[in-house]
Amino acid sequence: MLLESISFLTAIFVGGKLRFLFSSGWQMEPQWWITAVLFTFAMVTLNAGLGLYQRITQWSLSNLLLRLMASFALGTAVMSWLFYAFPALFVGRGVFGFALLFSFAAVIGVRRLFYRYVDSQRLKRRVLVLGAGDFAHRILDFERRLPFGHLAFVGFVRMGYEPCRVGAERLLELNAPLRELAESQDIDEIVVAPDDRRQGLPVDEILDCKMEGVDVVDLLTFFEREAGIVKIDCLHPSWLVFSDGFRMRSSMLVKRLFDIAASLALLAVAWPVMLTTAVAIWIESRGRHPIFYRQTRVGSNWKLFQVIKFRSMRPDAEKDGVRMARTGDDRVTGVGRFIRKTRIDELPQLWNVFKGDMSFVGPRPERPEFVEKFAEKIPYYAERHRVKPGITGWAQVRYPYAEDEADTVEKLQYDLYYVKNYSLFLDFLIMLQTVEVVLWGKGAR
Repeated sequence: MLLESISFLTAIFVGGKLRFLFSSGWQMEPQWWITAVLFTFAMVTLNAGLGLYQRITQWSLSNLLLRLMASFALGTAVMSWLFYAFPALFVGRGVFGFALLFSFAAVIGVRRLFYRYVDSQRLKRRVLVLGAGDFAHRILDFERRLPFGHLAFVGFVRMGYEPCRVGAERLLELNAPLRELAESQDIDEIVVAPDDRRQGLPVDEILDCKMEGVDVVDLLTFFEREAGIVKIDCLHPSWLVFSDGFRMRSSMLVKRLFDIAASLALLAVAWPVMLTTAVAIWIESRGRHPIFYRQTRVGSNWKLFQVIKFRSMRPDAEKDGVRMARTGDDRVTGVGRFIRKTRIDELPQLWNVFKGDMSFVGPRPERPEFVEKFAEKIPYYAERHRVKPGITGWAQVRYPYAEDEADTVEKLQYDLYYVKNYSLFLDFLIMLQTVEVVLWGKGAR
C-alpha cells in the first residue's frame, strides 16, 4: 500500500512532464498537490475495497488485471466528478490520461517486484481447522491432489472423541480460549470440520473469533470456494435447502438468449472446419458409414433427446455392449482420434443447442443406461439434471474424462457447483477455459 501510494502521488506530476515533454517553460501548478493527494486517496481506497491489500497470493495475472481495471475505472469516475464539482482541481485531460497510464504500469511493476522478493509465506492466508477426523482429513487428501498454494494450514484441533486422522505434527492442543489461540497463531480463517457437531462445538468461542475479524466457514463452503466443487461426501440435505444459489430458473431467459447467439456465432465461424471434418470422415470410411452419429441422451428434467456428433468410433463400437470411453480406446478411428483430441466431434451439437435440447454450457449429457445406474448408486446425482446439459461445462474443463464410477462422482461435484453458482459471468469463464482445453488437448479420450 505504501509503495503504491507513492506511485499514485507522483503520477499526476509524471503525467504533466509527459504531456508537456516538448514544451519549454512549462511549470507545475501549485493546486496539483491537492489533486495528487485526492487521486492517491481515491485509488488506495478503491484498491483496498477490491481486496488488493489482503494477505493472499492466489491472484493470477488475469485476476489481478481485472481487479485493477475495475479500480482504475471507478477511480477515473470519482476524479471526473471531482473535476466537475471543483474545476480548479482539473489538471487537463492529457495530463490525467498520462497519469492513469503511468500509475497503472507502476502498480503492475510494484506488485511484480513485491511478489518476487517478499517472503511468500507471510502472504499466505493462515487457516485453523476445527476437527481432526475423517472430514478434516478430506482437506489433506484434496491438498495432495490440488495444493492450496495460497493457504497455510496452521494446525488441526481435535474435537471431542472423534477418531484422529491427522498426523501428530499437525495437531494443536486447545489449552486456552480459541480467541487467544487465533491471536497467538495470527489466524485469518477458521474452518469448522468436526465429524459430529453433536459432541459439542465451542460456539461462544467461535463467535468471539468471528467478532474479532477472523473468518469462519464450514467445510462445504471451504471446498466450494477453494476447489470449485460441492463435496458430496460431506453434504447433508439441509445445506442444499438453506444455502445460497440453486436459482438457475430465474436466469433461464438470459441463458437461452445467450445459447442462441453463441451457437449461431460459432456455426458461422466453424462451418469450414465442420465441412472439412465431414469430408475426412467420408473418405476414411469410403462412404460406407454415416458421417454423423446420433445417440439418446438425458436432458433437463430427465427428458430424452437425440444428440448429434461427428462419428469418431467404428460402427461396431458397441457390439460387446455399452461401455464408457477410456484412454487409448481401440474403438476410435484415425480421424476420430484427432477430432476427439481437438473437440471438433462436439461441433454438431450446436444444432442441439439451437433447438433447445442442450445449452452451450452445462453438465455433460449422459446416456440413459449410465444415468439410471449412477442415480441408484451416487447420492444427489439426479440434481445435475435440473438444468440443460451443455457442450462444455465446469466439470469438463476442471476434471479429465470420466472413465469409471469414481471419476463420475468427482465430476458430479463440479456439476453441482455449476448448478449452485450459475451466472452469465461463470459461463464466459468456462468458455475461456474451454479454449485452453481445446488448444492443449486436456481431458480428451
